[in-house]
Amino acid sequence: MSSETKTNNPTPVLTRRKLLYGMGLAAAAVPLGQFLAACGAGTDGSGTDTTDPMDSVVDPGAWATGGTKAMTALSSYPDPFAAGLGTACSLTCEATLGPCYATTVQREDITEGEEGLPVRLAFLIVDETCKPIPGATLDIWHCGPDGLYSGEDASDFCTTGDTRARSARWYRGVQTADANGRVNFNTCFPGWYSSRTVHIHFTVRLNNQEYVTSQFVFDDGLDDEIINTQPLYNTRGSRDTTNATDNVVSAESAPEYSFQTRRMADGAMLAWKTIVIRSSLSNASCSVPGGGGGGGGPRPPGDGGMGPPPGGRDGGGMGPPPGWDAGTLP
Repeated sequence: MSSETKTNNPTPVLTRRKLLYGMGLAAAAVPLGQFLAACGAGTDGSGTDTTDPMDSVVDPGAWATGGTKAMTALSSYPDPFAAGLGTACSLTCEATLGPCYATTVQREDITEGEEGLPVRLAFLIVDETCKPIPGATLDIWHCGPDGLYSGEDASDFCTTGDTRARSARWYRGVQTADANGRVNFNTCFPGWYSSRTVHIHFTVRLNNQEYVTSQFVFDDGLDDEIINTQPLYNTRGSRDTTNATDNVVSAESAPEYSFQTRRMADGAMLAWKTIVIRSSLSNASCSVPGGGGGGGGPRPPGDGGMGPPPGGRDGGGMGPPPGWDAGTLP
């Protein structure tokens, strides 16, 4: 991990974002359908009911620990996509692959029994017309609560050479979209490492062809709450990079590339996101707005200057951390 961190103000500052986030947590004790109704939500002005089925989910107020075995109410989790997407969907844009991609495993639970705050990741894969893409494969990978990636075929850049991390394959997995374009994973909330905001990598393939590789993030207020208060996450201090200062996702694009989240009755997190791929590879792709694709600054495990894994594509041209001998990279 890099020893270079940004200076933190020891005096807590209540920003507008943190104030609104705190208000959101308090309001979550009330069914959101009632809350939105009080604010005049629920219709689009034409009398059409636009209430999201997620609005009835109640936040019980305490996060679970212990990994995915704590997901005792999984069968009762709601479908976050039940309200539909409309007829036009914005393309999900490219972000760097990074150097920490490694051999993946076909599975839904990607934790290998690791402990942490349990998360159900729900994805919907569609094209620009919001048509579901059955049969697409979604490959995801992220670091654990301690900021380390897994895999002996991942560079020591990503595992820091940790024996336990190299011998595992935690937080990596691939699933195939069902007839509705849905993909689910059970995992734990990612940790942080210096110079990157909390994020999850993913690649979507169709007929073994890559359609998009990118990254999603979480709300900064949520990141701070978990990292500063939850077991396993609160032992390493505050992170040094947020969505506002990240150089891959960027403050500009973070709102569009952030998961929506809700705490479930068993204390696990439900996080969901729609991925919109091109209907044809002949159609132009796009890059995440405002993201530099990396470059500059130290790069501990995550997005350094090594090339892609066998069969991968260009990782985005990031430079290695100071003192790293690029000639030793595989």
